[in-house]
Amino acid sequence: MKRSIIGAALLAGTSLTAIPAFAQDVTLTIESWRNDDLTLWQDKIIPAFEAAHPGVRLNFTPSAPAEYNAVLNSKLDAGSAGDLITCRPFDASLALYDGGKLADLSDLEAMANFSGVAKSAWQTDDGSATFCVPMASVIHGFLYNKEAFAELGIEPPKTVDEFFSVLDRIAEDGTYIPMAMGTNDQWEAATMGYQNIGPNYWKGEEGRLALIRGEQKLTDDAWVAPYRQLARWKDYLGDGFEAQTYPDSQNLFTLGRAAIYPTGSWEISGFNTQADFEMGAFPPPVVAEGDTCYISDHTDIAIGLNAASPNAEAAKAFLNWVGSEEFASLYANALPGFFSLSNHEVAMEDPLAQEFVSWRSDCESTIRSTYQILSRGTPNLENETWNASAQVIKGAETPEEAASRLQDGLASWYAPQQ
Repeated sequence: MKRSIIGAALLAGTSLTAIPAFAQDVTLTIESWRNDDLTLWQDKIIPAFEAAHPGVRLNFTPSAPAEYNAVLNSKLDAGSAGDLITCRPFDASLALYDGGKLADLSDLEAMANFSGVAKSAWQTDDGSATFCVPMASVIHGFLYNKEAFAELGIEPPKTVDEFFSVLDRIAEDGTYIPMAMGTNDQWEAATMGYQNIGPNYWKGEEGRLALIRGEQKLTDDAWVAPYRQLARWKDYLGDGFEAQTYPDSQNLFTLGRAAIYPTGSWEISGFNTQADFEMGAFPPPVVAEGDTCYISDHTDIAIGLNAASPNAEAAKAFLNWVGSEEFASLYANALPGFFSLSNHEVAMEDPLAQEFVSWRSDCESTIRSTYQILSRGTPNLENETWNASAQVIKGAETPEEAASRLQDGLASWYAPQQ
């Protein structure tokens, strides 16, 4: 039976004394793939929300990450899915909205707390409808061993030239592998390599959107230049990097054998428990001194409303709370490295997380170039970029050859690039 809400829906930032009560108890079920977050929800998020919203209960029911899309689709088709749907970025969630499974949340009060870039992963292509409330992003950059840097008398680099000078100094000393990254799994070569350094070349959103519109091509210098830098990484990755897996690279860094680790903020929580040395972080070095810096501040997770939920009004009260400063601070500090996408100023308790998020003040934010629209066809640009990045680093393909291959593949199915 549909429950009614007494009074207006909760506005983001509303004081606890003004929160509406519900005529009858309501239990909202949340679908998610983040089964590693179960304790966080049970111990922190759910108690905080329920304490402020008498009569509303939350039931967090995650699925295994690899099974989530299939399980969720089956539940939605059967009419047994929960009231609230945790949303992956871009096409998977867009398909749910287009299929009538997710409600349009464009008019939700809390949406005013998010920028266009923050909402872009959960909007229609024309931006006319937003169907999930952004929860968190991850920021790309480089972790480094502060003890190693102190021993060698080096500082975090700010430009590409300084970056390679630092790598040369580490290599000459010989105590540490300069940089821990392999190419065996391919995805990290693109995600932690190309998408990490690339925005400083294609100027973030300017280049990404120009590529979508067909105004730039992957063979333009701004898109080839990051591959030229990646080709230089080969000499600094250590012996046998071609067979090195993602877990291998993680271990090399946390065991103190490598000085630098190209990565993202998602590693913070795990590395804090594994590394016995102090870590620091620096953003992707700019091409030349004085250049505007760009960071991949990638939209990762959001939450939406099941269009068939019988508890829509209570669910919207929860979604407004997700867009509040209280939730932003709670989530970002409970899960360091997953940063609020809202416009609220959130003080981070973890110093490494604070370092990553501080870059937002100095740099322009963008998202991974392949994630919106450009990977809907065959060949899939995201997967092809994995392979191209790995081949360039190994020296099996030149930057120009890789770029040409990717451009030909994209143009084969994407009209604006033809």
